[in-house]
Amino acid sequence: MGERYRVHIENSGEDYVCPTEQSLLRGMEVLGRRGIPVGCRGGGCGVCKVHITAGDYEARKMSRACVSEDEERHGVVLACRVYPRGEISLEVIGKMARALGAAAPGPGDVSGV
Repeated sequence: MGERYRVHIENSGEDYVCPTEQSLLRGMEVLGRRGIPVGCRGGGCGVCKVHITAGDYEARKMSRACVSEDEERHGVVLACRVYPRGEISLEVIGKMARALGAAAPGPGDVSGV
């Protein structure tokens, strides 16, 4: 088993520990919160979009229909395709934000990105 890192969800103030071989989405599911949106788990549906605000991670291939190159450069990724490589802080956006009771940004608004 690899390293384990703390992941902080800024919207809710929650923290969880995520191993390097586990996606951020899977780590969120382990929190046991009802309503965490899960779609294809393969980077093609965009349901689990998050904005990484700090930390190191490995992002695997995601559909450009869900995350543009510009968004990805600014830390907007799909939680199902991201693996921690250090402590991470993130904001949930879109459908994920609604599920966690966070205020979802409007279209095209990614917290100042």
